Amino acid sequence: MVLNLPSEAEFDLDRPGCELMHIEPFGVEIWMNEWETRCELNLAETCVESLTIAELLTLAGRNSDELSELLSMKLTYGAIEGSDRLRAAICALYEQQTRENVIVTHGTIGANMLVHKTLVSRGDRVVAVVPTYQQHFSIPESIGADVQQLRLREEDNWLPDLDALRALVQQGTKLIAINNPNNPTGALMGRDMLEGIAEIARGADAWVLCDEVYRGTNQEGAGTGPSMADIYEKGISTASTSKAFSLAGLRLGWIAGPKAVIEAVSIHRDYDTISVGMIDDHFATMALEHAERVLQRSREITRENLAALSEWVAREPLISWVKPSAGTTALLKYELPMSSREFCVDLLKETGVMFTPGAALNMEGYVRIGFANGPDVLKEGLRRVSHFLRNRD
Repeated sequence: MVLNLPSEAEFDLDRPGCELMHIEPFGVEIWMNEWETRCELNLAETCVESLTIAELLTLAGRNSDELSELLSMKLTYGAIEGSDRLRAAICALYEQQTRENVIVTHGTIGANMLVHKTLVSRGDRVVAVVPTYQQHFSIPESIGADVQQLRLREEDNWLPDLDALRALVQQGTKLIAINNPNNPTGALMGRDMLEGIAEIARGADAWVLCDEVYRGTNQEGAGTGPSMADIYEKGISTASTSKAFSLAGLRLGWIAGPKAVIEAVSIHRDYDTISVGMIDDHFATMALEHAERVLQRSREITRENLAALSEWVAREPLISWVKPSAGTTALLKYELPMSSREFCVDLLKETGVMFTPGAALNMEGYVRIGFANGPDVLKEGLRRVSHFLRNRD
């Protein structure tokens, strides 16, 4: 049999007439893929220390008998939009959302992709508050949107300047994309600021997409702040079981927002998701029905670890920061004559400790640390980083 393969010229995607959708390489994911299986202490990790199934069962007041009940589960597609129990548990995380306002997705990454694909068309203005998860500007750029970036500043404690946002949100702006709590800075926008963003969006008849994957990890108070889906009539919130709920292995997320958006998203979702796994749905339901217990564990870990990280930063003359108010990550500014990638590669090779270079986040001169590992991992990692810094001081 003869295979008629394309010639080398036909593989040239830059030649006239061969135009494919271009999307920027995903900086953070490329970095993680390159190094996370080669490190000893992963302080680039952004999830709260992952739960085992046994730990989840304990938090939910169950035992191993629960696993035997899975043996009769028939592994069909299951409920396409997510089981009724799961969507009811998701709704309980919000003030005003009902089942018709929620759809289950393949992680927050799938939720964000679906919202952008559904709402954004070529030529639409999208305002993205950065730094943020790269989806929120690279996906609309790939669609051909007019993407305007509002850059957060350290002197503003990594919180957005609403006057600057207002100047970018012209009449007819399609979407404002924010991330709260913020990755990578750990900054937290409170209700007043979220309502201010909603007011700006309302004046332009714009949607607001708020990636809330770290919601529930506030350093103070009850630990869970308001959601944009509850604040603004055109607010859309995305989240998952990955970060605050310590269950990234389930690959289960959701979109909460107006019914019209959920219905429109469903059309796109039929092409790339169909449904999530039934086992994922089962364990996610268990976790979310006992959300307060799971989140209490996460807050204990993040609050204890951030206190240890704060003490460490205070002792390191080459490191400075704005202390996070929520989330699992912080940006560390370093005073060394080297790029952030050089810093992180040298650190990993010499100590086995993995950070994320600021260059992967368009934040050169910084590195991102994840501080929600087990306390022993964090403390040993910081000890090794101190040795690395002393050797370069």
